[in-house]
This record gives sequence, structure tokens and C-alpha cells, in this order.
Amino acid sequence: MLTIRRMTHDDIDAANELQSRVYSAIPPFGLEQFGGLLDRFPDGQIVAEIDGALVGIALSLVVLWDDYSLHHTWASVTNTGEFDTHDMSGRTLYGIEVCVDADTRGKGVGHALYEARRALCQAMNLKRVIAGGRLPGYVEHAAHMSPEEYAKRVIWGDFYDPVLRFQLNEGFDFCGILHGYLPTDEESIGNASLIVWLNPGYKADQPTKQAPANLYPVLYP
Repeated sequence: MLTIRRMTHDDIDAANELQSRVYSAIPPFGLEQFGGLLDRFPDGQIVAEIDGALVGIALSLVVLWDDYSLHHTWASVTNTGEFDTHDMSGRTLYGIEVCVDADTRGKGVGHALYEARRALCQAMNLKRVIAGGRLPGYVEHAAHMSPEEYAKRVIWGDFYDPVLRFQLNEGFDFCGILHGYLPTDEESIGNASLIVWLNPGYKADQPTKQAPANLYPVLYP
């Protein structure tokens, strides 16, 4: 049974271990970083469990998007992992991390986490979900093409990138390349794709709302 629910402080050790295992070349979040996220924006920190074992996380902030646009890095949008850029006066849900246990891929964990983010965006009356997506296949082509060309050829179907293709299939639009987004991401050569999903039910004349207490958990058979 797959369960999607809010993260708690009891999940921090397992989430840290999951990041270390899935992204071995990228430093995981520290215990204080996870704690800060939970203190600032508990509704935005989501975990996936299968039979009680934590197998995925999706972490996010609300930001003032005009402060960042196409010229930002992971460090700038998170204040180098301090996450004090979270601002409830913003109308953008910004995805700062998605991590799924490789042993459970193909079981719908990633889709369920993305669906939970969309549900949160809609429940809070936010305008969009934005993220910087990894390009793990780019390392094989970096010597002879730019990340822009690589992304376009993934979109056209010439190449397969597991992350960008998944995000496109989840209804996100590709908006460009973020150069130097995450320098420690060696497979992406530090680059990321800027992706966006627009909330079709967004009401500009209504305020941001608190997510309802019953938004999670969601159970999948």
C-alpha cells in the first residue's frame, strides 16, 4: 500500500538516508534543514510510504516568483539551504526537492508525489508549481551540445531523459535552462530545466489559503 502524507520530525532520519542513497554525489539536507522546513511550511513537506517504509519525499516552499525568474540557482531560491525565502505572500509553490527510492520506481511513487504537490497548489489557491529539474542524461552529450539543445531533443523525442520526460508527462511545461543551478549535480553538469505547471483553478481575486487538515493522507492500492 502506497501512502502520501505530511512529513513529520520523526521522518527526518529516514529522509536524510534516502537522499544520501539516491543522490550520492549531492550532499543531503542536514537535520536542522529538515527541521527548518517543517517549522516554516509543514504543509509543503510530503513523504511517500510503502508498507510503512519511507520511499519518497517532495519538499517545497512558497516564494515571490518575481524575485527569481529565469536567472536563479537552487542556492538563491533557498538562501543556500536556509529556506528562509519561504514567503506566504507569494503565489508560487516552488519544488526544492523530489527524491524516490530507486527500488520502487515504476510503482507510481513519483506520480503520487507530483499529484500531491498539485493538490496542495490548488488547495492553497496558488498560481503555479515551479521547479528546477535535473537533467541526468545530459552528461552523455555535454561534450558536443548545449543543455538547451539537449532539452529540446528530449522534448522532440530524439533523446530520453528520465527526469525531464517524466515531468513533461506530468503536465509540466519546459521554460528554459537554469545554468549553474546546482553545481554538485555532476550528471546534469550543474544545469537544470525550468519547469512550470499552472493551476487551472487559480483565482487571482482570492487570497492564498491554508491547506485543509484532511488534504493528506492519500492511500493508493
